[in-house]
Amino acid sequence: MQNGRVYTVSFAGISLAAIQDLFELTPADDKPIEIIGIELAQTGVADVGDAQEEFLRLEIIRGFTTSGSGGSAPTPSPIKRSAAAAGFAAEVNNTTVATTGTGVVLFETAWNVRAGYLNWFPEGCEPEASQANTTMVVRMTAAPNDAVTVSGTLWVREGG
Repeated sequence: MQNGRVYTVSFAGISLAAIQDLFELTPADDKPIEIIGIELAQTGVADVGDAQEEFLRLEIIRGFTTSGSGGSAPTPSPIKRSAAAAGFAAEVNNTTVATTGTGVVLFETAWNVRAGYLNWFPEGCEPEASQANTTMVVRMTAAPNDAVTVSGTLWVREGG
């Protein structure tokens, strides 16, 4: 899907204190999507340079049929100013995570809250979903020991 349109979905200054779906994406009909990059950064000062530095697990999961809740629904922003509006729906920071359906873990990692996290997926290895696969989420799988203030951006390519 190298020729698709690229969009960002982001959130800023959110206090993370529990497991949550940081990003949730629902593809539109006949418009598959793929995650091409993700960045997370601590934007508060609570865990900077102290003994409470943590590594938090992240997963990208595809296959839920019901959305999570408790977050917000930002409008995906096109990278190119002349691009059409995104067809996919996005949600961020759902504190009630998506669980209905058959979730398949596509990617798992951990990020150091003090150092931040940046990942660009190699060409051909981008986690993808279509309307048939329903919702895809980027989930923080464990609660931090103490609340962490985080900002994040997800880069999403949409075909169709």
